[in-house]
Formats: sequence, C-alpha cells, structure tokens
Amino acid sequence: MTLQTDLRHIIDTEDYNKFLEENENVMICCGRMGPMCVPVYAVMEELQEDGEYEHVAFADMLFDNPHAAVIRNLPECSGFMGLPFTVYYKNGKVVKATSSIQNREQITEILDSEFKK
Repeated sequence: MTLQTDLRHIIDTEDYNKFLEENENVMICCGRMGPMCVPVYAVMEELQEDGEYEHVAFADMLFDNPHAAVIRNLPECSGFMGLPFTVYYKNGKVVKATSSIQNREQITEILDSEFKK
C-alpha cells in the first residue's frame, strides 16, 4: 500500500537505501493520510513541482509499513509523539528530523539551511 500523493513512494528498506544512495539531498515524510500529514505532503508536492528545490529529492513512506522502521527507529526520531516523521538527509546521513505538522515556511527554512545550493 502507498500514500495518495504525487511524491516518490518509498516501499521497503531496499528502496529506501537506494533512494538515499542515489540522491545527495533527501526529504522523506513518513506518515498517513491524516490531518497532520497531508499538509506536509502538499508542501512537498508544491516544492517538487515548482522546481525551486530541484536539488532535493522528495519522497513519502507509509508509517504503518513494517519497513518504515528504518525511519521510526532512527535515534533522531526517538522522542517524537506526533505524525508525520519528516527526515532530511545529506549524503545518506540524517541532518534534521521533525515531527507533526510543518508549514511551507518551516520546511523551506530547513531546506535552505541544510541543502544550500
């Protein structure tokens, strides 16, 4: 099962590892189609579409997928209580992680600070 977004869907651990390997700057939102997650997916879709962040690869992963343990079990996510878990990677390493709803300004602030062009 995948999320109903226009983002790249991470299906399993192998797919996750390959995606991180193939992309220098990555943002993965791990959640459900719920009220805290959908706005984050929408911002990611807009950013992907408008091309301003073409140096960032955007993807989603279904939180309830057993393979999502690769995100759920990250030390950076250990204290998170709300969905989605949004993780930012640079060269395969976690550089930032957030939980719960984020607006466009909050997301672009992280993208700008972590993934300077």
